[in-house]
Amino acid sequence: MAMENATFSIWEKESYLGPRDVVIVGGGLVGLWSAWFLKQAHPALTVTLLERGLLPSGASTRNAGFACFGSPSEILADMALSGRDAALALVDMRFRGLEMMRRLLPDAVTGFEACGGYECFTSASVLDRLDALNADLREITGVYPVFSPADERLASLGLTGFDHLIANPLEGALHSGQLVRALTARVQDLGVTCLTGVTVQGWDEGPTGVRVRTDRSFSLEAGRLLLCTNGFTKELLSVDVTPARGQVLVTAPIPGLKLRGTFHFDEGFYYFRHLGDRVLLGGARNRAFAEETTAVLETSPTIQGALEAFLRDHVPQAAGVPINHRWAGIMGMGAEKRPLLKAVSDKVFCAVRLSGVGVAISPLVGSQAADLVLGKA
Repeated sequence: MAMENATFSIWEKESYLGPRDVVIVGGGLVGLWSAWFLKQAHPALTVTLLERGLLPSGASTRNAGFACFGSPSEILADMALSGRDAALALVDMRFRGLEMMRRLLPDAVTGFEACGGYECFTSASVLDRLDALNADLREITGVYPVFSPADERLASLGLTGFDHLIANPLEGALHSGQLVRALTARVQDLGVTCLTGVTVQGWDEGPTGVRVRTDRSFSLEAGRLLLCTNGFTKELLSVDVTPARGQVLVTAPIPGLKLRGTFHFDEGFYYFRHLGDRVLLGGARNRAFAEETTAVLETSPTIQGALEAFLRDHVPQAAGVPINHRWAGIMGMGAEKRPLLKAVSDKVFCAVRLSGVGVAISPLVGSQAADLVLGKA
């Protein structure tokens, strides 16, 4: 202990490693939004954000770049599982979170594109429930209808193997890297210290604060500690959060690509979109739930093969086109989809379990997490 921090200069210790009012663990979207709202509420607050990876290690920069609040089959499945009120509360959180993001960060900064969203179907089972669903969503969005049949667009969008298409004009796409980069720059401008490549191993609570232990040759003293570790939370805390791997691929450019918009299929377990003149496709986790319940950031032959088969079956323009990019991200799931915000103690808090929709709900979760840390919740 006597040698801890010994390799750092006095300038580094005082500028980067000194005591902080708040230490945030996790440099993804929830951690960044939490830092933003903490500094907005109290500009003089000293905040350090610690990220285990060189870049955010979970899903914030490793997702598919969807700005969506729920497809019809997903919302109906959530209603069946959790009840109507709970399912609509989740939709409301996502919708308000996206509105908050677009209000605070210009679309040009995040690469947001109001391209509309769609859900593809191989049966008509959902169509007779659209009127009731649209009535529910009008209370949230102020728009009626949100969901409309659009079967006639299937051919013009270059899709095959589907019988029905439902359109949603309120959804869109964005550039996840630009979003995180812009938000990081803004919190740094507010005075937040961001340190990457630092894994938190645990903490010790004392009468006046928390000593945060890391895998580097330093620890940090903080008045309060906020965990925004999502799919990696169980490494630090025993809570209802399970890692869930989401895999993605991107094709080479396709001249004359017809596909435009964000698309879901099978209750959202498959999701695809245009990325310029390329096709981005992710999901298929339901093909191997056990295999994908992992925090290992690697792709697998099982899921990548399922994604390639989906492309062949449903996006014929992509047939035979090389796959130029493959990656995986780690989401945080649980027994319920609602985000988990709680006080672990009077000095330690967590804001985790984003359930695969972190882009949409992270601004709202970050705002609520800041209130929790500041004793306003």
